[in-house]
Amino acid sequence: MIKQLELKLLPKEAAIDAIVYQRAVQKSGWNPNQDYTFQIVRRSIDARGQQPFVRLQVLLAKDAPIPAEPALLAEFHAVDDRQKVIIVGAGPAGYFAALELLEAGIKPIVFDRGKDVQSRRRDLRAIQQMGIVHPHSNYCFGEGGAGTYSDGKLYTRSHKRGDIYKSLRLLVEHGAHSDILVDAHPHIGSNKLPPVVANIRETILHYGGEVHFNSAVTDFILKDGKMLGVIVNDSQEYRADAVILATGHSARDVYYLLHQKGVAIEAKPFALGVRIEHSQQLIDRIQYRQSPREENLPAASYRLACQVAQRGVFSFCMCPGGLVVPAATAPGEIVVNGMSMSRRDSPFANSGTVVAVELEDLGTYLKEGVFSSLAFQKAVEQRMFQYGDGSQKAPAQRLTDFVKGKISASVGPSSYIPGLISAPLHELLPGFIYDRLKKGVQEFGKKMHGYYTEEAVVIGTESRTSAPIKIPRDPVTRQHTQIKGLFPAGEGAGYAGGIISAAMDGQNVARSVALYLNTH
Repeated sequence: MIKQLELKLLPKEAAIDAIVYQRAVQKSGWNPNQDYTFQIVRRSIDARGQQPFVRLQVLLAKDAPIPAEPALLAEFHAVDDRQKVIIVGAGPAGYFAALELLEAGIKPIVFDRGKDVQSRRRDLRAIQQMGIVHPHSNYCFGEGGAGTYSDGKLYTRSHKRGDIYKSLRLLVEHGAHSDILVDAHPHIGSNKLPPVVANIRETILHYGGEVHFNSAVTDFILKDGKMLGVIVNDSQEYRADAVILATGHSARDVYYLLHQKGVAIEAKPFALGVRIEHSQQLIDRIQYRQSPREENLPAASYRLACQVAQRGVFSFCMCPGGLVVPAATAPGEIVVNGMSMSRRDSPFANSGTVVAVELEDLGTYLKEGVFSSLAFQKAVEQRMFQYGDGSQKAPAQRLTDFVKGKISASVGPSSYIPGLISAPLHELLPGFIYDRLKKGVQEFGKKMHGYYTEEAVVIGTESRTSAPIKIPRDPVTRQHTQIKGLFPAGEGAGYAGGIISAAMDGQNVARSVALYLNTH
């Protein structure tokens, strides 16, 4: 017999298994002198009152142990060359699509323009310390995609899009800590995720798939409205039974190539703004009402949103105990993102703070047609770079000066390694973006007392929250609405917004591909 129990414990109590077990037995009403097995299946922080608590869902079993779930990888088998699918992009959408294809007995062939997850490190060091942006290997491009070195947060609200638990279990079977199956806001960390990504690659190779790095897709092989394959690095031709396009939100050259080839794409709404950095101690004090926080509490986070002039202003990719990193994918632009290591022990907390941008907001950029959103995004990033000294130093203001519209005399400490330049972000940002951000952060200060402070630093620009282009696909078959055999997937196609949602979309697309191959 198994009982599911809800427990509410102090953080120091929840950290000790013996206490959790004791409380579970007490609540169950069972004989305390008998031995039982227990398992924590859900854990969350409740910080609504003066004292933060940990809420647990616990399974308590008697007469028989709690049954273990069979490994998903145990169902995988070696594939042959009878059916081959090309996957463009080795991010979460591409890699999880590859795993799903292996499960279906179909051979995945993955091409990524960037380097393997270990080799990417030296290019990240180059952009951090020397301001050198490698156009194919950076925080966005390379094995694992943008999420690998920008936090590894696994929380998603896309519960209707696929099997979240399966995606998390696959990560655990490839080396992630099993806590991600339990925590309400699971997180791996940028120091722990690279080995997990490398293990996924080894699984793909072990069962007969292929993974090719430094392999930019430079052309598509199309005939009579059907996708037949790709050209890699301008010279190598590869053909397959279908192509999954999972290039991520920053592969602008792929959008241009699709348009050039007559493949339909669409401009789409996105979001743009800044990254705001506070001290983690301040966020802990606001959220937990204690400083320093208890050792068994995680670094506090927040999620904020409001409406300003009929547009959403909201926090995005909040990184407690994190760092701000340079995420440009080409020389001549400033783009920032956030990340956290697994321990989330940086003295800083940062979050993207962005404004929803609808197509009607784009003004003169609408003349760019399907590239109107992308052109707007690019122009803002380049304006930020042009204000600086030619490096990856980012323009910044103190939060209070940002609202007042004046340049800061100094911008204070920051986790951003390339450094900050005191700048008029209120002028560098498009007027409607600035006006909404200005009102939005003041509103956030009312919701989180202490958030609106001169100690906080505003850094420009947070512009890669989502793709500015959508690649249209049939909602049932997930095949491109115009091109047979082409299956857009993940963030770059406009159907995901994070690691897990992209992974689930990759899985869903792979299942659609398997059905397509079985009926053609």
